[in-house]
Order: sequence, then structure tokens, then C-alpha cells
Amino acid sequence: MCYYNGRKVSYNEFLRLKNLEKQVTALQKGKAVHKGFDYEDWPVIKPIGKFDFEKVEMEWGFIPDTWRGKKLDTRQKVKDWRNGYVDEKGIYVAGTTTLNAMGEELLLPGKIFREAALNGRCLVMSWGFYESKHIVEMGKRGKPLKQPYTIPHFIKPKNKEVFFMAGIYKPWRDAETGEVKETFSIVTTAANSLMQTIHNSKKRMPVIFTNELAERWIFDDLTEEEILQLATYQYPAEEMEAYTVSKDFVGTDEPTKPFLYDEDGISGNAKTLFS
Repeated sequence: MCYYNGRKVSYNEFLRLKNLEKQVTALQKGKAVHKGFDYEDWPVIKPIGKFDFEKVEMEWGFIPDTWRGKKLDTRQKVKDWRNGYVDEKGIYVAGTTTLNAMGEELLLPGKIFREAALNGRCLVMSWGFYESKHIVEMGKRGKPLKQPYTIPHFIKPKNKEVFFMAGIYKPWRDAETGEVKETFSIVTTAANSLMQTIHNSKKRMPVIFTNELAERWIFDDLTEEEILQLATYQYPAEEMEAYTVSKDFVGTDEPTKPFLYDEDGISGNAKTLFS
């Protein structure tokens, strides 16, 4: 879930964290919509010590050092791990997705996110994200079709131009080039009542923070219990808004433009559905 994140071409936002005020300017270039599976860079707030922070570009898609005992130390190995590959025995190994990290499982023993949850917490900047509602269609024989009809929605907190999602990060080193790249995942939790209606297949949502909780996430010395509490925080449904957008929103000049569907998934007039 949350594999599409939105970016404005230009905006200014002031962060007030730890009584500091810094102007964070979003990128003046880049796509209006970022697809997670492109594994590109995204603006992330990273703490510097306990009282300061910086905006850096990190690769969306957490890369662990090893996976099932094998090193992920080259770009080709990471590509195979993400997309799937055929092993030395001729057996296909399915790809692994780490765009998101389940908040409930961050600290479980043996999880690849545990160390990052303890020592690599960050904030992922966003101005809105996209999820699709799944509508089961019936076939000619009265049985549900395997592929449901999907209707995309644009979702954000009310009255916020920019907001912060919980993230965890770690640096990854390419053994062939020596390049060190910081990579991250967005932390997700169980959906609130609004997101259950929209993301009705998996019923998950990103962990969205108030400024106060954002400050705690990156600056405070948190116990494991406190980390788990924040990693499973549900932003209130009544403080969020959502509406349907066109199915081709990724490739349009106005990806957030409202687009109405009728019960059969046919387009109509634009209308906000939830607020």
C-alpha cells in the first residue's frame, strides 16, 4: 500500500521542531507523482543529533545488507532481489518489496527493520498520497472475477500543504562502485475508518504524524514500547480528506484533479467524496 506519493513542483514550508524554525523548500523539479516501484529519491527529514535536522534525498525502498544469508552488495543483486530472479537451481524466487514497513512488526526479533527502528528513524515528506478502492466484479457465470475493478483516490490531512509520514532508514553501500546510498521505508499501520473504506483490500495506511509526534519520532530517546506506540499511530479519520481521481493520474498534468465515477466505474463530474 501507499506505493504512490505526491510531490508539488514548488512550495515552502516551515518546520517547527525542538523550538527551531527552518525553511524546507521542496524540489523545484521532478514528477508530480512518485511511483514507489521506480525506486527513486525522495525528500526525507533526517535528525542531526538531538536538536537539529536536515532535508536529504533518500532512495525509496529500504535495502538490508543481507537477505536470507546472502549479501545484497551490488546493484544487480538488489535489482534481482526486488524484481525476482531464477536461482542456481533454476527455481524462480519472487521479488521482495520494502517500500513500506509494518509498524506492528518493526521491532520483532530477526526483522530487517529492527535496527533502523531503534536508531534510524526519519520523516518522509508528502503533500498527499494515492490509494485504490477495490470493487469486485461478477462474471457471466455469477462468480467474482479474479481481478477487481480499482478506483484511485487522492488522500491527505485537512488544511495541510505538507505533512510527515513515519519512516525508517539505513545506508547501503555498493561494493562495486563504493557508493553509499541512504534508503528508507514508510511505516504503515492499520487503517482508520476512512482508509478502511478506500484501501479496502489490505486496510492499511501510512503513519501520519502531527508536528508534535514527528518531533518525538526523530529526536526523543524512545523505549521500544514508545517506538511501537508511535509506529502504530492512526491519524484521525475526521481530520483527513479524500476524493477520486482519474485512473491515469500518474501521467497527467493535474494528478490531484477530482474525477467522479458512478457505481459501474464510469466517469462523471468531479466531486469530493470524503472530507
